[in-house]
Amino acid sequence: MAASAGQVRLGPDNGHLILRTGRQGVASKVGHDLTIEVADWSAQLDLPADTPADATVTAQINLESLQVREGTGGVKPLTDKDRDEIHGNARRILAVDRHPRATFQSSQVTPTASGTTVTGTLTLHGASAPIELHVREVTPHRYHGTAVVVQSAYGIKPYSAFLGALKLRDEVEVEVDIDLSGAERPTRPS
Repeated sequence: MAASAGQVRLGPDNGHLILRTGRQGVASKVGHDLTIEVADWSAQLDLPADTPADATVTAQINLESLQVREGTGGVKPLTDKDRDEIHGNARRILAVDRHPRATFQSSQVTPTASGTTVTGTLTLHGASAPIELHVREVTPHRYHGTAVVVQSAYGIKPYSAFLGALKLRDEVEVEVDIDLSGAERPTRPS
């Protein structure tokens, strides 16, 4: 990541955090592949001047802020009632009442030929597991990152309906898009 040294704060003001789910099972045509946005999240990058590999990333994600943006596939279009039902199911499956936040703490930042890999620990649903975020610079000051969260690694049983004939895939794709072009200059750590 080619940002300047110092601390950079990220969140909905300069980025988007998107979750993409997919469906499987014999009744998968009934369900929808979902695009869900996290409306309340924050992250901090600490970027040293001399050794980019010593950078650190921490993040907090408010799971109560999940908003269904789009549902593709399915027999009929997604309705507002469907969105409310999906939101309720997500709150129940993620046990948001007991675990309202997910957190990420990096352990290693590795430059690669195509960008940067940020390795760390995601804590979700009261469990922690390793995860990798692959980040690439799209244009100067604009970055795109992807990761895959395997729900069962966190003790989450993916949503299912119709006696298991419609299931949510265990893997949830995570995308983060950051625009630092309008961001304030990073501050030097004290």
